[in-house]
Amino acid sequence: MKYVLIYESPPDLDMADLRAHFPAHRARWAVFQDEGTLLLIGPYANREGALAVFTTREAAEEFAATDPFVLNGLVAKWQIQAWNEALLEPL
Repeated sequence: MKYVLIYESPPDLDMADLRAHFPAHRARWAVFQDEGTLLLIGPYANREGALAVFTTREAAEEFAATDPFVLNGLVAKWQIQAWNEALLEPL
């Protein structure tokens, strides 16, 4: 079981604000990556949001609660979905 954190961007997302807070956002995700709880992270190509995949719900919740993007209003809303990963090993 994995946990997908889904971000929705606000309609008036200011890219200058996003760039200003990106170093702190990246530093925050590095903590979770180093712990081994963050597996994947990135924005959608259309810039309407982003997603991240975590190994535990607790890690996903902690990340969202402490992410500079969330704390500075760069995320309109977020949710966590439990995900049953199907391709764990090659067939």
